[in-house]
Amino acid sequence: MPKLYLLHEAALGYALFEGEEFEDIGANVETVQAAVQDLAKFGKICKLHALVPFSSAQDALDNINAVSEGIVHPKLKSFLEAKLPAVKSIKKAKFVLGVHDHRLGQQIRDDCNVPCDFVGVVPELLRGIRLHFGKFVKSIDDRSIERSQLGLGHSYSRCKVKFNVNRSDNMIIQAISILDQLDKDINTFSMRIKEWYGYHFPELVKIVTDNHTYATVAQFVKRRSSLTDESVEKLEEILMDSALAQQVLDASRHSMGMEVSEIDLLNIDSFATRVVSLGNYRKSLHEYLVKKMGLVAPNLATLIGEQVGARLISHAGSLTNLAKYPASTVQILGAEKALFRALKTKSNTPKYGLIFHSSFIGRAGTKNKGRISRYLANKASIASRIDCFSDEPSTKFGEQLREQVEERLEFYDSGKTPRKNLDVMRSVIGDSSDRKRKAEDEGDQTEDASTDKTLKKKKDKASKKKSKKDKGEMAEEPVVEKKKDKKEKKSKKEKKSKKSSKMEE
Repeated sequence: MPKLYLLHEAALGYALFEGEEFEDIGANVETVQAAVQDLAKFGKICKLHALVPFSSAQDALDNINAVSEGIVHPKLKSFLEAKLPAVKSIKKAKFVLGVHDHRLGQQIRDDCNVPCDFVGVVPELLRGIRLHFGKFVKSIDDRSIERSQLGLGHSYSRCKVKFNVNRSDNMIIQAISILDQLDKDINTFSMRIKEWYGYHFPELVKIVTDNHTYATVAQFVKRRSSLTDESVEKLEEILMDSALAQQVLDASRHSMGMEVSEIDLLNIDSFATRVVSLGNYRKSLHEYLVKKMGLVAPNLATLIGEQVGARLISHAGSLTNLAKYPASTVQILGAEKALFRALKTKSNTPKYGLIFHSSFIGRAGTKNKGRISRYLANKASIASRIDCFSDEPSTKFGEQLREQVEERLEFYDSGKTPRKNLDVMRSVIGDSSDRKRKAEDEGDQTEDASTDKTLKKKKDKASKKKSKKDKGEMAEEPVVEKKKDKKEKKSKKEKKSKKSSKMEE
């Protein structure tokens, strides 16, 4: 009858428990479930056999990451080989190792030749070990176990949350969600300010149609009787049109609106200020979204636009998920309800989802909207994959893909054959490689020029040194000749003096 060992992966280390005979425990599953809650009964079923603690927090994180992915860490392998009975083959083993994950059990079976089990009574026993682990290890209290679990949980979560500052598609998801919500809120508030301020100045609605401009004008005008000829210049700055400013002034003098008290006018003014501030924030948020899309998905933004591309990324969950989707999924992304309704009623499936907001589909004819949406989804999936997996972000591929969509629209209208995708991609890759070669050649030329300059400087210095030496030698030659002449004159004088002395003698 095989013996049962249980492997428990705690935050402090690996623990190996020894249980009763496997068949005896398996026959009494109900008694085991009842004994799990009682430590006295459960202590008779399972006993601590061995424990190996982790050396550091990083060691614990590495081991837990390996366990979560179903990989046998070298520390776990050495621990099992040291504490379990030696086995030559799995068939001859007289014990079974209980684990919580079938992937880890299969890997232990392959790497260590240890028979593993993860069904039946094993999950119940591991649940009891997890519940009473602090009582089995007397040297460790419950507080230290909780601290280690909390620290390991935080580090494991930080490791799993892969966040890249340069590819922060999460920021794009939040920005486009806020932008869509702001559009709805600004439209609602603009309707409300038009209706509210229309009691006092109803003619302004027909003159100024833009929501943000209307709120700005209402904030400036306030009481219509305060408008004079001097205020026309400020109205021109707001409306950017002198004729409209004059119309607002004329309408204020002959308005049919009712008079409003000061308290009501103050409330209208404060609400108009809020609407104007929301409109300004919406513009700044749109600029932020354009910049982020240029960093994260430049080709997708160039092809289909910043807002439509951001909506696709938001609906997919991330740029990586969007890159994994096939073109058929990208085409109907956002129209899932219509798709399942069509499949249920066996009617025509939708031709487009969020991609409908692109300008290309609006420019296509009614017969060709489905074709161009399918073609545009194909190009959008290519652009998203390039943006997701390329190291250096650029808009070269997006520009060429956009030209391809333009050629396809022209083909539907005039019949002119467009370029093939393979030729377009080769041309883009060839241009980029040529530019890299030119940059490398320019770098080599600059290096060669710098080396030539240094060599010239060295040669000039050497020539200057040689010239100085030659000048020194030329200057030394007459000095030597002068010294020789002086020596010869002295020798002659000495000879004459000697001869005169001899004559005298």
